[in-house]
Amino acid sequence: MITAQTKYRTERIDHLGIVSGICQEIGLAETIDKQIGSNDRQVSVGQAAQAMVLNGLGFVSRALYLTPEFFRNKPVDVLIGEGITAEMLNDDSLGDALDRMYAAGVTELFAQVAAQACTYYGIETRFHHLDSSSFHLHGDYEQTDPDEGAITVTHGYSRDHRPDLKQVVAALVTTHQAAIPTWLEALSGNSSDKSSFPQTVAAYQEQLTPDEESYFVADSALYSKANLSQLSTVFWVTRVPLTLQSAKRVLTASGPVANQPEPVGWEEVMPGYQGRAYGSIYGGVKQRWWVIFSQAAYDRESKTFARKLAKAAVRAQSALAKLEKQIFACRPDAEQAVAKAAAKWRYHRPDIQVEPVLGYGQRGRPAKGSEPTIQGYRITGEVVAKEEMLSELAQQRGKFIIATNQLQAERLPVAEMLSAYKAQGVTVERGFRFLKDPMFFADSLFLKKPSRLMALLMVMGLSLLVYALAERQLRQALVENDQTIPDQVGKPTQRPTMRRVFQMFEGIDLLIIIIAGQIAGRQVLNLRPVHEQIVTLLGPAVKNIYIPPD
Repeated sequence: MITAQTKYRTERIDHLGIVSGICQEIGLAETIDKQIGSNDRQVSVGQAAQAMVLNGLGFVSRALYLTPEFFRNKPVDVLIGEGITAEMLNDDSLGDALDRMYAAGVTELFAQVAAQACTYYGIETRFHHLDSSSFHLHGDYEQTDPDEGAITVTHGYSRDHRPDLKQVVAALVTTHQAAIPTWLEALSGNSSDKSSFPQTVAAYQEQLTPDEESYFVADSALYSKANLSQLSTVFWVTRVPLTLQSAKRVLTASGPVANQPEPVGWEEVMPGYQGRAYGSIYGGVKQRWWVIFSQAAYDRESKTFARKLAKAAVRAQSALAKLEKQIFACRPDAEQAVAKAAAKWRYHRPDIQVEPVLGYGQRGRPAKGSEPTIQGYRITGEVVAKEEMLSELAQQRGKFIIATNQLQAERLPVAEMLSAYKAQGVTVERGFRFLKDPMFFADSLFLKKPSRLMALLMVMGLSLLVYALAERQLRQALVENDQTIPDQVGKPTQRPTMRRVFQMFEGIDLLIIIIAGQIAGRQVLNLRPVHEQIVTLLGPAVKNIYIPPD
């Protein structure tokens, strides 16, 4: 019955119920609070972390200190916990939570939450994908931090192509198929992959089951003599850098395979890829090398190289044409000028003649009977390709080398090796693209204490974890139930991105019914059948937020 005391208000929930539901399913707040220990706060550290994850996955690019503003029109008690209000999520509360998370060990906290999530969803993998990336910072930055063990914010190799800015580095490990982050480690801004990877692997290995056979997958930065010797207790799969002379020799010696229907000595590894096995010892470590060839890559690289070669030829010919217009005092000067210009040509060399320029050394008609003398030297000739080099490069085109220290092929077939390496670009690298999204709240990090930066990076990793888990759960449930949802153009799909799903939930509100100053009921507005389908597939915690049980 509606009375004069009945009041109504609406609060925006949009897609945040999905985020909150996944956080509840994996016990994000509870796991963090258990590790933190004492809870003398109005908002627990775990609840504060969940609030920051909700803020980050709100994709509104709102700074951390504006969190109360973000939650002002949201059902905070539904999304985070009973009795929590937007005003409680102020910068003092969140800053203190970051400090406590740092004190408890941010890497360890993240690993605990990720392990709990993988256990809950039954996620297992043999392959752990490892990479690192830099996050730049704007403005002046305090370099002193009373917290021992905090990272250093400084200049370093910038993957964002901003060498003018100071930065921090994050090392990330994800699972093979679902791209679920399982390890996040904050590093100083001048950290190098070549030096940090072994330490990251060693730390991550400690949480693995001792008898679990697993493989670390990384790019060619892992492949160095020092690293391979340090990684003697783990199995790895990586790409061999072509800076190694032995790698170049193997690619050249493996023979041409382009457009050959049955290349000698090669076998089909998987559709579109052929391979040839080699044994190798590098850095004192025995390993299996596989030269992999892709016809599609060969064709693509050939077209790219043809354009590059044509441009190089034009530049070389232009440089030679300028020299041909000059008169040199002596033959050595002419030859030296050509050599200096040709030193910049990678794929071409000069084929020239140095000819004397005859003259009379004075203006006007020469005296009767006088003979011309050499007045200088002129260059003539052409630019020709370095055929031997081009032939060697053609031998390498469309090929790369993957390596592993697992010498037993039956335990790690080449098809698995290749599949694991190819997944590097869609697992850990995808994670970094997500973290650097311009709409993510920590795109340009702003906290002034390095220790808090480390904690914030961990929260960013938790946001990626929740996003990836939701996407995996929805895709898997769609397949298992033989269902689809519409994509951006209305076509049915079983592989939606959560970004698209989040967009579909825009405009969903929660109607709050208040009688005599007390909340008497809630009703979700604008929920359509496709929304009900999605929240049901995502599990009971998500469903109960949008469709509360009677």
